[in-house]
Amino acid sequence: MGIEGPMYTCPMCGEPLTIVYNKGYLKGRALEGFRGRGVWRYSPMLPFEGDVKPVSLNEGDTPLHRSLRLGGKLGLEELLLKNEGLNPTASFKDRGMTVAVTDAVRRKASRVICASTGNTAASVAAYAARAGLKSYVLVPSGIVARGKLAQAVAYGARIVKVRGSFDEALEIVMETVSRDGDIYLMNSVNPYRIEGQKTLAFEVWEQMGGRTPDWLVLPVGNAGNITAVWKGFKELTEVGLTQRTPHILGVQAEGASPLARAFEMGFDELVPVENPETYATAIRIGKPISWRRALAAARESGGSIISVSDDSILEAQKTLARMEGVFVEPASAASIAGLEKAMEDGLIGDEDSVVAVLTGHGLKDPDSAIRMGVEEVEAEPGPEALAMALGV
Repeated sequence: MGIEGPMYTCPMCGEPLTIVYNKGYLKGRALEGFRGRGVWRYSPMLPFEGDVKPVSLNEGDTPLHRSLRLGGKLGLEELLLKNEGLNPTASFKDRGMTVAVTDAVRRKASRVICASTGNTAASVAAYAARAGLKSYVLVPSGIVARGKLAQAVAYGARIVKVRGSFDEALEIVMETVSRDGDIYLMNSVNPYRIEGQKTLAFEVWEQMGGRTPDWLVLPVGNAGNITAVWKGFKELTEVGLTQRTPHILGVQAEGASPLARAFEMGFDELVPVENPETYATAIRIGKPISWRRALAAARESGGSIISVSDDSILEAQKTLARMEGVFVEPASAASIAGLEKAMEDGLIGDEDSVVAVLTGHGLKDPDSAIRMGVEEVEAEPGPEALAMALGV
């Protein structure tokens, strides 16, 4: 079961590998039922046999909030917010990392490596620390949010700042791994990452009482998550647990939107963005490695991939915090900005049920809150001065 030896891409075409199950085998495992909590609740649909001890920080089991105010503002009858920022390192990356690091330990790896815009670095460093492995992270110099970098430092990762983009950092990591077979790759090109991240689909299905939404909306950067979520929903249908899959809507920032352009133009090849720019640094990626699978997810599901402006992302971040009490990093707010645009364009209707995936906590990028433009007021001690400051 699984891949024998660390292999991440097809030696023939260079595409990321995907773990494919025998449908009868997978259905038999799923019928055994799900027990426990979090990501490892779905062990029957993960690529391990026998006694495997998970490297876990109790990831998964993130809440699916029913929107109380934002859905009404948008005119939606059912809007649900999947808050992945409440994972152990405050992003969705932990779902994939628990499975990938478990595989690394199974293969007796002692070192792990990744390229990252921040969230992967934090998650890799945490799970490596949990497993007693050395971790190395390459980040593009100057764009990684302070909260994410602080996490990687705290967990003990060796951090290398690359004078270049995420895409250049990933190329260096891929070359390093090809030369040094003893270092284990942790980016989403690793198929075990995808296996962990697909459990988001399983959780949504269970949290909705055994049904799936009409639409699932999520941000897209390197395109591992959209790939994983679509894989998860398809597997639910393959084992007979549901009869329908949602339309998948991927959202990119306008300054880093090669997939949105490819989808809009009907291209079967990707034209990379050489110098991606966006405040949403988690999706500031110009050459997503899983681009082919992301386009397939949108097309097969009857969905779409669109782009939104940075201004709309920051406005959505503020609206989400002030209307729902949920503080997310800018990339997460792209889901809400994209949902609003899709409704304006008639792609998503008022009667559709929608799950918006919020991928990371707002404290990952505390500087983003400053862009909300709130004026701070100081006051002298005393009730009269306070009344003046409050304007009451």
